Amino acid sequence: MSEVEDVVTQSRLSERGAATRSSLLAAAREVFVSKGFAEAGVTDVVSKAEASVGSLYHHFSGKADLYLTLWEEFQARQTQRTKQAARAARAAGESDPMRVFIGAARAYLDGCLEERELAALFLRGDGPPGFDVIMRDRLRTWAQRNAALFEDEQALVVVITGALAAAVSEVVLSGDRRLAEEVLAIIGRIRPATSVTAPSNG
Repeated sequence: MSEVEDVVTQSRLSERGAATRSSLLAAAREVFVSKGFAEAGVTDVVSKAEASVGSLYHHFSGKADLYLTLWEEFQARQTQRTKQAARAARAAGESDPMRVFIGAARAYLDGCLEERELAALFLRGDGPPGFDVIMRDRLRTWAQRNAALFEDEQALVVVITGALAAAVSEVVLSGDRRLAEEVLAIIGRIRPATSVTAPSNG
């Protein structure tokens, strides 16, 4: 086989591998959403994907790896959505950190509603062992990013991050976009305690 033929063959194999991986993830998503993580089996996933057990273990270490990959890919899409919204707000001249935050939060909630079945899967508490720790760590990282937006306003960050985390759960479970907007309107009115208690000059 020539070098060119070898490159073409490798390319076809990698394309086929990527297609199989995508098919397995799509199947896992359907199976986990319909059956739940605990009840789903590897055989359910490979049957839905029309793949072999061997191909699943070639791409993933098992059922938990499939679940965590779906989670990471969802979070990557959500991060992209929120970053784009924050950038767009700043590009439009917005300098109020709370308004930038609300724009990003709206994008996050929109993403949850757009991928509601998947978002609900991660909120149900039916994931692999240790997934709750991963969720808490991600929330902590998210809070730290918000802290950079609201300089030295730790209490404010705790309140708005906690409020939005609770809102995400309610909005995903209800599928109510109006509720999302009402929650964002309330969060948007929250201000640091210092600005509330500071004596007025008038």
